[in-house]
Amino acid sequence: MLSEFKLFIAQGNVLDLAVGVIIGVAFGKITTSLVEDILNPIIGLALGGIDLSQLKIVLKEAIGTVPEVAIRYGNFLNALIQFLIIAWVIFLIVKGANHMRLSRSLALKE
Repeated sequence: MLSEFKLFIAQGNVLDLAVGVIIGVAFGKITTSLVEDILNPIIGLALGGIDLSQLKIVLKEAIGTVPEVAIRYGNFLNALIQFLIIAWVIFLIVKGANHMRLSRSLALKE
């Protein structure tokens, strides 16, 4: 098993994975900023000046030092928008990669 692990590392799979994770984290931060700093103010303005991230249903008010209990559906909406943007970009990348792979396959057959 140790020799298989050494082969796995030597083939570059770990490096490829690390690069993918780093780029994914950076892309996630960019998407979060896009949603929170650009899209939400536009959507909020269109809805009458609402800050989406502050939308919530309070189940129990705060009492003294005990914080409120609330369903923060505005934060959920932010996460949902971020997910849809990331999923769309991944879809476009996979679609482009598949198109290039198909084009190359067809060119090799000719």
